[in-house]
Order: sequence, then structure tokens, then C-alpha cells
Amino acid sequence: MNVIKGLSLVGTIAMVSVLLYGFIGGDFFMDGSVILNNPWGIVSVVDLYVGFFLFSAWIVYRETKPSLMVIWVVSMMVFGFLTASVYILYHAMKHDSVESFLLGANYERLKR
Repeated sequence: MNVIKGLSLVGTIAMVSVLLYGFIGGDFFMDGSVILNNPWGIVSVVDLYVGFFLFSAWIVYRETKPSLMVIWVVSMMVFGFLTASVYILYHAMKHDSVESFLLGANYERLKR
């Protein structure tokens, strides 16, 4: 679990840093239009949203409260993998085993 905690902490710090850099040093709309006019930019955006969708599917599987599912998934779509890093760090701190971390509320049900 320490590796998961460490990696998610590094991911959180990296995402906060790069987002700050982007907002301070870039122009979201101008840079975004350049990215979307480049075939590899489009590939990158599709790749990113496929990752958002797959990670969000894991969130929906793990969570039992619909309100939390919605908050986490919407946050994932808005803040990207910053949300994923925070989600992993938060849940890694709550769980003692990798199995319970990965399965969330389903762990007890499947353990029976």
C-alpha cells in the first residue's frame, strides 16, 4: 500500500504543478485550438477521455453512494487525472490491503 500511496502522492503533486504551469503560462483556448488542429492532438484527447471513462468505471464499481459516484466522475471529467491521483491517495489511506483498496465496498461482499 505504501507504493500506491507514494505514487498517488507524486501524481497529485505533478498534476497540481503542471495545471498551475498551464494556467499561468498558457492560453487554454488558443493552445486548445492548436492541439485540436493536429492529428496527434486529437489522438491525445481521445486517449485521455478513454482513460477518464475507464477510471470512472472503476469509481462507479467501488462506490456505493450514487452522490459520491457523481461527484467523483464529474470531477474526473473536469480535473482529469488530478482527480484520479487524489481519489487513489484518499482511498489508499483508508485501506490496509490492496484487495480492499481495489474493490472498495465490494470487498466485504465478495469475501463471503
